Amino acid sequence: MARSDRLFRLLDALRRLPQPVTAARLAMETEVSERTLYRDIETLRAGGALIDGAAGYGYTLTEDPALPPQMFTRLEVEALVLGLSEVRMAGDPELAQAAEAALAKITATLPERVQRQAVHAVQQTYRFERRPPAPAALALIRQACWDEVAVDISYTDKAGAQSVRRIWPLSVVFLDRTLMVLAWCCLRQGFRKFQLHQIADATLTDTSFRPRRVPLLREFLQEMRREGQARRGALGAPDP
Repeated sequence: MARSDRLFRLLDALRRLPQPVTAARLAMETEVSERTLYRDIETLRAGGALIDGAAGYGYTLTEDPALPPQMFTRLEVEALVLGLSEVRMAGDPELAQAAEAALAKITATLPERVQRQAVHAVQQTYRFERRPPAPAALALIRQACWDEVAVDISYTDKAGAQSVRRIWPLSVVFLDRTLMVLAWCCLRQGFRKFQLHQIADATLTDTSFRPRRVPLLREFLQEMRREGQARRGALGAPDP
């Protein structure tokens, strides 16, 4: 592993692990010997990182030169903690881990007083009725959205009919009890909504639809808004 990569991993471990962090734990995280770990700590200190502690006591990152201080109000801190907690509960393992890492990095940039507010936030997220586990295809669909590549799926609709389709995934939407993929269906040549839990199998293809995701998603959302307005008009309900 390159030394620069190793130092980056060490900084990341100091940001996210409960502090003080022992040298043994940091050495395990960066996959080096404790002797090398001590040298890396001194290198970070020489680069401007304020790291309290010593061998045998553990280390605490008190000032991170790579992350400038952030200023958030207490209510903004509550919103960040609450939102990322929800992601940890609703997302797939990769997304949940990313939310935890993001919160640790944000907290590391805060002044000490605001850090305490983040750690002891008043509002918490808990669900007595848990969502089903995140579908296996979620990570693949999410990556396909970013990469703008088509995905072949095996899909079972609400009536139990099975089909094989090629879709252009545009966005993943978290609903109350399920996850939905907004996509362009190549089979039907139109916009479609697919329940992620009803996708039995998903395979990435090498067919790109870049750079059409953003304009297609914008058009799909506009179409959904028009449909919603038409339904409300039919029921005599005012527009929101």
